[in-house]
Amino acid sequence: MQPMSLLIVTCVLFVGTHFALSHPMRAGLAGRLGERGFQIVYSIVAIATFVMIIQAYRGMPPEPPLWAVDDPLWILASLLVLFASILFMGSLIGNPALPAPNAAASAQAAPRGVFAITRHPMMWGFALWALAHALVMPTPGQIVLSSAIAFLALVGSAGQDAKKARLMGDSWRHWAARTSFVPFGRQVAGVTPWADAIPRAHALLGGILLWLVATWAHGALGYMVAGIWRWTG
Repeated sequence: MQPMSLLIVTCVLFVGTHFALSHPMRAGLAGRLGERGFQIVYSIVAIATFVMIIQAYRGMPPEPPLWAVDDPLWILASLLVLFASILFMGSLIGNPALPAPNAAASAQAAPRGVFAITRHPMMWGFALWALAHALVMPTPGQIVLSSAIAFLALVGSAGQDAKKARLMGDSWRHWAARTSFVPFGRQVAGVTPWADAIPRAHALLGGILLWLVATWAHGALGYMVAGIWRWTG
């Protein structure tokens, strides 16, 4: 199999198994294995298919970039990753979309910080991370990989809306009515104050720290130097 074909197949397998286990197969497997057993199987499949993607990506031959990458594009990508990091860190606390026992209680809270930006901050963080990588590494292989991650994050979020409405009922529907799927959608529409979208301390400080560490590690591990480290070396 050609390297690009292998990469596409592994990406389809990664995305397909996520959707299958999250929706049509979940109830049956969870009923037979229990919730904990299902989570173990889900994690094993996710890790295994992701490792397959990484191995396929590493097997790609050198590819010429599809467009020139200059400092303005690097600045844009760095800011996107910073924003993605803030969304991700903010999503870890008080997120009704996570499978936590207090999800219904979290959905009763007033959306603030990253949740006033979007009700799926973690998934949008992954999608923006993927977009940033495609911008500064514009090779066909990277675009396939980034597209798979962004597709899984955003289409998966839409599927999660339907699943959460089924599982949580009015709690989730009430949360969805007060939040936006698209970042800053309610602010642009004028129904939510922009001040509500200011990230809280754990999201802002944690996101900045994550961004600094991750972009530093990018260069330290032998990949392209990223973030502010491109201009401070």
